[in-house]
Amino acid sequence: MVSCEQVLALLAKAFVLITMLPGSEQGAHEKRLLKNLLDEYNILERPVANESEPLEVKFGLTLQQIIDVDEKNQILTTNAWLNLEWNDYNLRWNESEYGGVKDLRITPNKLWKPDVLMYNSADEGFDGTFQTNVVVKHNGSCLYVPPGIFKSTCKIDITWFPFDDQHCDMKFGSWTYDGNQLDLVLNSENGGDLSDFITNGEWYLIGMPGKKNTIVYQCCPEPYVDVTFTIQIRRRTLYYFFNLIVPCVLISSMALLGFTLPPDSGEKLTLGTYFNCIMFMVASSVVLTVVVLNYHHRTADIHEMPQWIKTVFLQWLPWILGMGRPGKKITRKTILMNSRMKELELKERSSKSLLANVLDIDDDFRNVSAGGNNASMTTSLGGGFMRHPTTIEEAAMPSSGTQRDLQHILRELQFITNHMKKADEEAEVISDWKFAAMVVDRFCLIIFTMFTIIATVAVLLSAPHIIVQ
Repeated sequence: MVSCEQVLALLAKAFVLITMLPGSEQGAHEKRLLKNLLDEYNILERPVANESEPLEVKFGLTLQQIIDVDEKNQILTTNAWLNLEWNDYNLRWNESEYGGVKDLRITPNKLWKPDVLMYNSADEGFDGTFQTNVVVKHNGSCLYVPPGIFKSTCKIDITWFPFDDQHCDMKFGSWTYDGNQLDLVLNSENGGDLSDFITNGEWYLIGMPGKKNTIVYQCCPEPYVDVTFTIQIRRRTLYYFFNLIVPCVLISSMALLGFTLPPDSGEKLTLGTYFNCIMFMVASSVVLTVVVLNYHHRTADIHEMPQWIKTVFLQWLPWILGMGRPGKKITRKTILMNSRMKELELKERSSKSLLANVLDIDDDFRNVSAGGNNASMTTSLGGGFMRHPTTIEEAAMPSSGTQRDLQHILRELQFITNHMKKADEEAEVISDWKFAAMVVDRFCLIIFTMFTIIATVAVLLSAPHIIVQ
C-alpha cells in the first residue's frame, strides 16, 4: 500500500520535471506567422487566384431580437448578427511550419473583406454593424460575424389592425462589386438563423426565409447579386383584444340586449335611457374639460374677463361650493359689498367731467393762475387738498432748466408706476382666470358625481330583483 509520504514525493518530482521543460513557443510562432502573412498583403486586392472568376461569399443572418416596429415612420429595428464566409488564397499556411497554429484573429482593417451593406437601411450612419475580428484558418477560410442594430425600411400595412401580418425585407449586397466579381450565396437553405431569437411581447415571429436575387439595374449593365431576408411577423392581439375589442363588444352587446327585453317591461326603456345618459355624460365631460383648460391658460393680453364671469365664477359659485382664495375670504357680505362699491364707482365716474375721467383726477383740482401778487395755487397732497398762498414771484423762482428736469423725472416715475400697476393687474387677471377654471372643475366634479350616483341608483331601484337568493 502506498503511503502519503510516497505520494507527496512523486508529486514533487513531477512538479520539478514540468518546470524544467522548455517553454511553449506558440506566441513566437503566431507572431512570425502574422508577419509573414501581412507584410506583403494588399487589402485592396480581391483575393482570387483568377481575376476573371467571381469570389464566392457565403452569407447568413442570425436574428437576435425585434426591438421596435415603427408603424408611423415605417421602420423596423432589429438586433442581428451577419455571417460572412469566404476563402482568401493569400492567407494560407502550413500549420506544421508554425508550431501547429491553425487559426488567427485579425482586425478587419488589416484584411480585405466584402463591402456588404443593407440596401434598405434607415440608420443615420447607414451601416449599423460593429467591426469585429476576422477568424482566419490555415486553409485561407475567413469568417466575419459582425453584430449590429439594423434599422430597415418596411412598408407597414395596417388594413387588418390589430389582426395584421407584416413582411419586412432586409436586403444585403455588395455596394461596389457586381455579380461577376463577387457572388453572394445563402449559407443555409432554411433562411435566417432563429435559434437564439428573443421572443417579442408585441409581435410573433412566423419565419425569416432568405432568397438570392440577381438584378440588372438601369445604372449599370452588369448584374448585381443580393440576398434578401424577409422577416414575417404577426401582431399579438391579446393586449388589443382585452383593451380595445372586448370593451367595444360589451358596450355593443349591452345595447343589443335591450331589444331582447319584453316590450311590456319598463326596464327596456330604463336601460336604454341609462346608456344614453352615460354617453351624454362622457361627451359633456370632454367639452367641459376643454372649457376648464381654456380658462386656465387665458392671459390678460388676449382675453378680458366679462363682468358676469367675475360675478358667477369668482363670487357666487365659490361661495356656494365653499371655495376660497389665499387672503380673500368669500362670504355673502363681501359679495354684496363689492357689488355696492362697483355701483358707487360707476356713479362717481358718471358725475365727473370728461377731462377728469381721462386724467383720473377729481373735478376740484385747479391750478389758479390769476393775476396779482396775492394769487394762490391749489395743490393735491395725499388724496386731500390744501391751499398754500404763493405769490407769482415765488412760483416763478425755479429756472426753466430745473422745471424741465422735474417734468422729466415726473414722467419717468409715472411710466414706472404705470408699468408696475399694469403688471399687477395682468397677474391678478391671470389669477382670476385660473381660479375660475378651478371653480368650473369643482362644479363639474360635484354635478357629474351626483348625476352618476342618481342615475345608477335609479336604474338599480327600478329593477324587480337586485339580489337573487
